[in-house]
Amino acid sequence: MTEVRFYHLRSKTVEQALPEILQKALDAGRQVIVRCNNEQAVSALNDYLWVFNPDSFIPHGSAKNGFGANQPIWLTADNDNPNSADILILTGGAGNDGAEKFALCCEMLDGRDEEAVAGARVRWKEYKEKGFTVAYWQQNDKGGWEQKE
Repeated sequence: MTEVRFYHLRSKTVEQALPEILQKALDAGRQVIVRCNNEQAVSALNDYLWVFNPDSFIPHGSAKNGFGANQPIWLTADNDNPNSADILILTGGAGNDGAEKFALCCEMLDGRDEEAVAGARVRWKEYKEKGFTVAYWQQNDKGGWEQKE
């Protein structure tokens, strides 16, 4: 059964928080799909991951780059999984269609956006009703993560 984790951002943006999460997945030898809510967000995230830190490299690609099967991290606005990822990260309220096909689904939400928080509450309930294992992580003031009940 898929584990679902909600990551409630308080002090960082999704773009600022994602590299650390993606690096942990890569370090564990995992393949990742990052699903954005539109192609503009995919393009912006793609560009950001190339320049966010001159001392770091997070291998990734999108349809713009091609070679999806060879990309350890695939950025998309669609329900595709060309790299056979077992982790799905949802950003910007992207749809969770097919989440059950992944070992782990992470929902990133901006805690300063009441609409995003309300939507996450609805999805939390839906996941629980479908029998998913659900966890909630909240970002602390220093940018670290604390699991909440």
